[in-house]
Parts: sequence; structure tokens; C-alpha cells
Amino acid sequence: MRASKWVCAALFVASASHVVRAESDSSELIAWLLQDGRDLKGVPFSEVLAATTGKNIIPVDPATDKPWLDALAAALDRTLLALNDSSQQIHKAARINEASRFIEDQLRVELNKQPGWKCTIPTVASGEEQRSGYPDMRLALPDGRTVYLDPKLFSAETRSSTLRTFYYEPKSLTNKVHDDASHVLVGIQHNGKTGPDLRLLAWELVDISRIRVQLKAEFQASNKELYHEGNVILRSAAP
Repeated sequence: MRASKWVCAALFVASASHVVRAESDSSELIAWLLQDGRDLKGVPFSEVLAATTGKNIIPVDPATDKPWLDALAAALDRTLLALNDSSQQIHKAARINEASRFIEDQLRVELNKQPGWKCTIPTVASGEEQRSGYPDMRLALPDGRTVYLDPKLFSAETRSSTLRTFYYEPKSLTNKVHDDASHVLVGIQHNGKTGPDLRLLAWELVDISRIRVQLKAEFQASNKELYHEGNVILRSAAP
């Protein structure tokens, strides 16, 4: 598929969250899905982001970006050391997914210790901070450069899993990417345990400009729509 097709696919994703009201529009959409298949694989994420936000992902150069990468590495080392202390609240999390918030909070503290650095929760169109959705953190460097960070947890057993762990749902009102910037996924390995036995073992940095994503076309309906009064045709007798 040509690069222009990737952009079209990304624009489709961006508009798919809006209700398709005109019958001709829905017919064209369904025809597109049938023609190109329900899934698109190997889409460069940088093209998706550019098409849906108008912002570019700046690739990370390990050589020229070494100063801020080294500082980020040191902050991550301090983060893991601090959170492995059994007195930290992260050890009270019942599920490993609940640990992510503590990692983000501690990493933000450590990054803000670096002179001239400012790490915040990204804002949406209204100007309000929003933790959910991609990306999780916005780092402003002294030279005016921006780096978006997205921490993810994995264990040795799940590192090579094919289950989806990276999600991006483009919506204009909740878009959190407002800058041309580098995008870095912060992978943090844990020992697969929770509570007092949880240990954060290591970290890896991934340049998101290099990753490719998959679009899974899916039509959805909530219970509010399913059980709408005008849709129900018969009910059981009241108990």
C-alpha cells in the first residue's frame, strides 16, 4: 500500500469517532473497509500522528541527543531505586496495571529535579491536564525542545508477547500532542509480582518514530444504544 494510503487510513481513524449520519457517507465507509480489508498492518505511527494531529515526530538521535538521554537514564535509575523501597505506595497496588500511576508520578518528580527541565501531564484542547490516553507525560527541555514520554510495564514473560499494549485513539477534543517533538516509550521491566514482593528490575527506551502500528476497524455499540427504548421489541413479565 502506498504512503498516501497510510495517511488516508490515519485520517479515517481520526474521523471514525464521529457519528456517520449520511447514508452515502456510511456506504462509502463500508465499501472502503470491504475493499482494503478490516485490518491495516505495518502503518508507520509517525504518519498516523502527523495525519491526525498535524504534528511531526522528531526521531531520536542517540549521538546528538546523548545529553538529555543520559539525564533521562539517571532519572529512571533513581525512579526504580525509590519505588523498590517497600514503604512506597506502589507496593499496595493490588494489580500490576495499578502500578503505572506511581511510576509516572515518581518519574515526573525525578525529571523535574533536572535543572531547566519541566515534566507535566499533557493537556487536551480545553487546556486541562488528562492522564488517560497517549502520551502520558510531556517533557520540556531547556533548549525549547519537547519530548513526549509514555511509560509501559512489562515482565520477562510478556516482553515478546503479541498482545496489543500500545493504543492511540485520535480525537480532536482529547488530543494531547500539540508540538513537533520526540516521542519515547519508557519500558519498565518488573518481576511479575505485586504488593510487597514487587520489584522494578530494569528499563528500556524506545524511539516511537520507529514503530509501526495496526488499525483494526471495528463497529461498536454501548448498552445505552442496545437497550434504547425504541430498539427493544419484547420484555419478560415484571417479577
